[in-house]
Amino acid sequence: MTATVSALLVVHNEADQLAACLERLGFADQIVVVLDRCTDDSRAIAARFTADLHEGAWDVEGDRRNFGIAQCRGPWVFEVDADERVPPALAAEIRAVAASSTDDWHKIPVDNYIGSRLVRWGWGASFGKAAYIGLFRKGAKVWGPQRVHPKLELSGKPGPMLSARLDHYVDRNLSDMIQRLDRYTTARAIDLRASGDIGSYSANIRRIFSRFYKCYIYGRGYREGPYGFAIALCAALYPILSYLKARLETE
Repeated sequence: MTATVSALLVVHNEADQLAACLERLGFADQIVVVLDRCTDDSRAIAARFTADLHEGAWDVEGDRRNFGIAQCRGPWVFEVDADERVPPALAAEIRAVAASSTDDWHKIPVDNYIGSRLVRWGWGASFGKAAYIGLFRKGAKVWGPQRVHPKLELSGKPGPMLSARLDHYVDRNLSDMIQRLDRYTTARAIDLRASGDIGSYSANIRRIFSRFYKCYIYGRGYREGPYGFAIALCAALYPILSYLKARLETE
């Protein structure tokens, strides 16, 4: 293949999952791992797969991801997280698209797992992803300055979504999902306070219903039974909990 693909992982204490992710990235010409304040064995594990290791400390998610992109030498960047796995079909499609595409970025569909259960329906509204812009030309994707769910600035021409799917082991169980909601809302509250506009109580109350509808009805989360209800409930609570933390907590 004439195209060069750089695979990028940005991690914080992911020793339990890192090797399983990295061993699926042999199709890439370069593997970049950014280690953000890791205190576990993440660095030693990553060093088994690549010498392209970069250590530092970033308070903002968008900043550390942009730093990682800057370390990529290839014209195409494939972003992946430690809790994700690249099946062989997706690896082959990434190489083929990078070799032939005249576009600048492509979405990749995602299969999300809660434990061993595949849950395809109901994701969205800032609580899980059914697809993401994971393959892009370097320079076409810039992350915004937010701690959680950074906004994206995209340039160039969008291409068709890939057909092969990424495996994402998003939560181990319901308790893990609730803990993730707590982490997300804490980080979002910091962003809200920093912005100087935390929003209004009434607006965020209304968003409970609109976001639940978006995931459970429009996103067909009802097809997943109790799993879909739990996802929709967490998505519905995300804005109001973020607002309440921003308003009632000092740090």
